[in-house]
Amino acid sequence: MRIGIDVGGTNTDAVLVDGRRVLATVKASTTPDVTSGIVAAIKGLRKRHGFDPSRIGAVMIGTTQFINALIEGRQLTKTAALRLGLPSGASLPPLTNWPDALVKAMSGRGYQAHGGHEFDGRYIAELDPSEVRAAAADMGAAGIRSVAISSVFSPVDSEFEVRAAEIINAELPDVDISLSHEIGRIGLIERENATILNAALRELAGHIVNGLEEAVAGTGVTASIYLSQNDGTLIDVDQARRYPVATFASGPTNSMRGAAVLSGFDTCAVIDVGGTTTDIGVLQGGFPREATADVRVAGVRTNFRMPEVVSLGIGGGSEVRGEAPVPAIGPRSVGHRLTSRALVFGGDTLTTTDIAVAAGRAEVGDRDRVRHLEPAFVDSVLARIADEIADGVQRMRTSARPLPLVAVGGGALLLPDELVDIGAVHRPEHSAVANAIGAAIAQVGGEIDRVYAIDTASRESVIGEAKEEAVARAVAAGADPSTVSIVDFDEVPLSYLPGNATRIRAKAVGDLQLAVKGEVARHA
Repeated sequence: MRIGIDVGGTNTDAVLVDGRRVLATVKASTTPDVTSGIVAAIKGLRKRHGFDPSRIGAVMIGTTQFINALIEGRQLTKTAALRLGLPSGASLPPLTNWPDALVKAMSGRGYQAHGGHEFDGRYIAELDPSEVRAAAADMGAAGIRSVAISSVFSPVDSEFEVRAAEIINAELPDVDISLSHEIGRIGLIERENATILNAALRELAGHIVNGLEEAVAGTGVTASIYLSQNDGTLIDVDQARRYPVATFASGPTNSMRGAAVLSGFDTCAVIDVGGTTTDIGVLQGGFPREATADVRVAGVRTNFRMPEVVSLGIGGGSEVRGEAPVPAIGPRSVGHRLTSRALVFGGDTLTTTDIAVAAGRAEVGDRDRVRHLEPAFVDSVLARIADEIADGVQRMRTSARPLPLVAVGGGALLLPDELVDIGAVHRPEHSAVANAIGAAIAQVGGEIDRVYAIDTASRESVIGEAKEEAVARAVAAGADPSTVSIVDFDEVPLSYLPGNATRIRAKAVGDLQLAVKGEVARHA
């Protein structure tokens, strides 16, 4: 058995599953400290389906805490960025075009030194240890506690990043170090930015992960804890401490993966209506379609493996203002205060949940408190919600072919049974906790993204080598070797580079290999 938990801005959802069979579900309000909400959710599962804590194989958690901290600019570590690439790149130093407020929140500083590689592994310049030591001395004087190191084409050859890290560790043994070749893809600025964000979150990641471990242990569950990643796969707690940025998009990703399992569709549009927002994405082969363009996080351009998602400020807690026929819905939301602020719960704020109760789509709270709402007004709000979500689905379509629609999330009851000009809306069983189910059934992945110089004679061997490395990375991350397969592969010739340069990306995924106390290891 496994426990899947998804901590959203409004609700903390939890499920107990045995394989793909759902044994119990819980939906509770997210608490300000998050961890007490997780404890309450696990205890709620035990009330609904008694289980021996020692029989739990793993606990999978999806959380928005890291991305929220970044967006709000709070609890960020004093961070420095060191780029190895001189003499190239001098005119565009680290942290260029970053939001001033974010740079200030992390006391950001940038440094450059000689180093870096060409795409085929040739040196741009030799690393100068004295430059790195000088940068480290200045970092120490400034009180820097976390360092992001990037180097030109480090995914091809990480030598200089590793050497620079060793030098800084010797000079500043107490600082955390994030290396760009472990975090981002090809593309220096985007990869460097992602690494800086990761470095700024390292201390907070330690506190959050420790809190999650203590919360789960407090319920008597001793199983290993894993966190959901942006691409729908898992990382263990040690990796989460090192790579908090890998969890940024876990919420919508979990919902989409859960929708695939619950609906039986491996290719469909998923409409996840939460308490604050509606996220619309597309599943292809059971995994979210990834964004092809650069992804901006807190105003910073990155190249994370992020799902392509359209987010709308509409959810079950969205405030409703104005009058028919053009009411205003969101983006403000009462969030986790829904049960105290909504009219049906005795509050003073008209929300979409009140509209759903008035329309007979939901049975929560006291319906008498919304009987004064005019039917025409209620209908106009629901029509506005349907129109905005239908527009979001259309924006995600890439062809005229029919695309099944699956609605999940606690606010899915706001949608009609059919969206005009698009199709029927499927609401599978347990759809309200699809995000937690997506976390519970998540697999383990490994990816390789590199530029190779290849010719006709070597092409097959290079492709085979890339796929083997992706598989090896998945196994190293905890996947059962017998279940690993390549689920995504790209081969793109780079005509602007010499030597038949080709960018190859391969992604492998397999089931998490679990060990239950007293038993030999077995896969999920």
